[in-house]
Amino acid sequence: MKKKILIVYAQPEPTSMTRTLVDVTVETLEQQGHTVMHSDLYGMKWKAVYDAEDFPVRDNNERLSFITESANAYATGQQTPDVLAEQQKLKKADAVILLFPLWWFGVPAIMKGWIERVYAFGFGYGYKDGTNTHRYGEGALKGKRALVCVLTGGPEADYSPRGINGPIDQLLFPLTHGALFYPGMDVLPTHAVYSAAFINTPEAAETAKAAWRKRVEGLFTDMPIPFRLQNGGDYPNRRVLADHVALGKTGLEAHVAE
Repeated sequence: MKKKILIVYAQPEPTSMTRTLVDVTVETLEQQGHTVMHSDLYGMKWKAVYDAEDFPVRDNNERLSFITESANAYATGQQTPDVLAEQQKLKKADAVILLFPLWWFGVPAIMKGWIERVYAFGFGYGYKDGTNTHRYGEGALKGKRALVCVLTGGPEADYSPRGINGPIDQLLFPLTHGALFYPGMDVLPTHAVYSAAFINTPEAAETAKAAWRKRVEGLFTDMPIPFRLQNGGDYPNRRVLADHVALGKTGLEAHVAE
């Protein structure tokens, strides 16, 4: 079955490996017959800062509450055109692919700004009844798939289980478990391209492209990360894991099932 895929990428340099992998993504998906939508954040000159300008018509002009104003703008159809356009892309998409370089141990600010502005109350959070009971696997984006491709400057050893930078899965946990799984998406294991700035031979570039092409080909068949559903029984009060779940584990790894 043919699908619609949204590619969101944050890299201003057109000759970068990030942009090369964007091209590989498009080529691979279109060869499979899928439709590709683009959000080139630098090319769009995306407004990264989330502020009062996002709410042309305020519910309360005395005090800026992002939750209140976001809920009001989303519910009354008074969001800014750029935010509305991105939400419409997300709604249409069967899958979302994020590509970006790792900058200061996280996503570039422009991509963080995309998440903050597009994930309006009632859309990215506050789903259904406006509470936190419908999240972590059950939000408005449930049924969609997500795949992250991150390019690092340092070598793979730096991101190994005992590496000085910390494992890439833990560094990006706020993105995969938070921004993607929280609103309902099935998140595939992260694809990392290490020492991306040092891929400077045709052979190394082809190796990187082939590895990524394989991941894109498995977008709708690969198994997602088994994050625990908030309402799946592992969290009796929807906040803390039950005593018998993930015995001996704490921190981030406890929220991923075996």
